[in-house]
Amino acid sequence: MEKNPYLIPNTNRIYSNKRKQKIAKDILERYTGSTLGQFQKQIILTNFGYYMERFATLTNGVVTKGSAMSAVHSKKDGVSIVNFSIGSPTAALIIEVLAMVEPKAVLFLGMCGGLHRSLKKGDFIIPTAAIRDEGVSHHFMPRQVPALPTFKVQKFISQILVERSIDYRTGVVHTTDYRFWEFNDKFKADLYHERALAIDMETATLFVAGFASKVPIGALLLVSDLPLKRGGIKTKKSASSVFRQYTDLHLELGLKSMSEIAERGEHIRHYKW
Repeated sequence: MEKNPYLIPNTNRIYSNKRKQKIAKDILERYTGSTLGQFQKQIILTNFGYYMERFATLTNGVVTKGSAMSAVHSKKDGVSIVNFSIGSPTAALIIEVLAMVEPKAVLFLGMCGGLHRSLKKGDFIIPTAAIRDEGVSHHFMPRQVPALPTFKVQKFISQILVERSIDYRTGVVHTTDYRFWEFNDKFKADLYHERALAIDMETATLFVAGFASKVPIGALLLVSDLPLKRGGIKTKKSASSVFRQYTDLHLELGLKSMSEIAERGEHIRHYKW
């Protein structure tokens, strides 16, 4: 093959840096309390301890806790779940260290704030893209690179929802690292002009870091609050209600998607640059 004269070697890519791989393996095991060999090839990501508890119950698994995260592994289903906490920095970190597992598919089961007036709590969103309004993803890809999920992962998730006769929305999600944006009128006006369907704090980072690290990743988001509506900002009481009503269904859809994608899903191919 002819050598690309414009290629500048990037030693920051985890798949091409042996020293970084060694450190990443150590971080993954230390942060999750699990060994590399425990991780399955299909992985679910979440932000919430309650999801871990319910996943452990559904799969008869055991929660392992490390210094910063937790995990549950179901060998029977071929699926692991990791609670990486909240925010773009840890989202990017978990993708890079999970690259050591060489997963066949990763699915983010996250929660988001619904922005469009037609949305209601409990709705599902399969993002087609995410707006990179956070300070992490530029370390992986230039700003002009769009934050896109792995299409074949999203396609299979949508297939599972259709088979269950569950409605869902598709559209662009705005990812931000700006908390309490709800009190900034200029920010809210910008959201309207973007036509963003929902807002969260991790999706764009996960998509970009996944693309850069050759980790196939998709997302199934649950609308947990409606922050642009009067009284719609999430509270401790409303969050508890969302967990009780929707967590099991969210998890069941994610578990079914990841447990069956290896056999029923299309092969995912990574391009070489």
